[in-house]
Amino acid sequence: MSAPRRILIYGVYGSGKSTLAARLADHLGLPWYPVDDLVWQPGWVEVPVAQQRSRIEEVCRRDRWIIDGAYQGWRDVPLARADLVVGLDYPRWRSFWQLLRRTVRRVVTGEEICNGNRESLGSVLSADSILLWHVTAFGRATADAGLAERPVRATRGVAALPGGTGRLAGRPAAQLKPRPPSTNDSQPQTVGGP
Repeated sequence: MSAPRRILIYGVYGSGKSTLAARLADHLGLPWYPVDDLVWQPGWVEVPVAQQRSRIEEVCRRDRWIIDGAYQGWRDVPLARADLVVGLDYPRWRSFWQLLRRTVRRVVTGEEICNGNRESLGSVLSADSILLWHVTAFGRATADAGLAERPVRATRGVAALPGGTGRLAGRPAAQLKPRPPSTNDSQPQTVGGP
């Protein structure tokens, strides 16, 4: 299997999509397009879905990219072009713990997330809290993401890619076997579990 040039990573909030995307971009020399930068304007104003779709289409027309998310209004766009789809499908407790740790770090440090947006104690305690969303919408989000359809199940780490990746996400890489390429070029290459 040659190194993929177009990679889609998806999973629920807190699953490690951005962490993996950043490390893969560094390791493979691919440009990473953080989805948050494409879908959120300053002040946490969501970009209209039609405009999100247009932005994603522009990225996906390129020959090389990593995208760290796939929302329902435009998920078909990167799926049609991806060489590799990685679905991070961890148990709820694990992704919640990762999300909680990340959220606390961001609130304490004032880390910018995208387009000048930051998490604050007020946002964490609000009705729109990412932590509350995770608790109330986890099952729906995993079903909507289609994680059962074509994922890389990375429950013990991250898929090992050609050239060796060692510890991409701070965990040992799981060895996964490639599925034979599809005869349909619109289907991304995925890998199955050990």
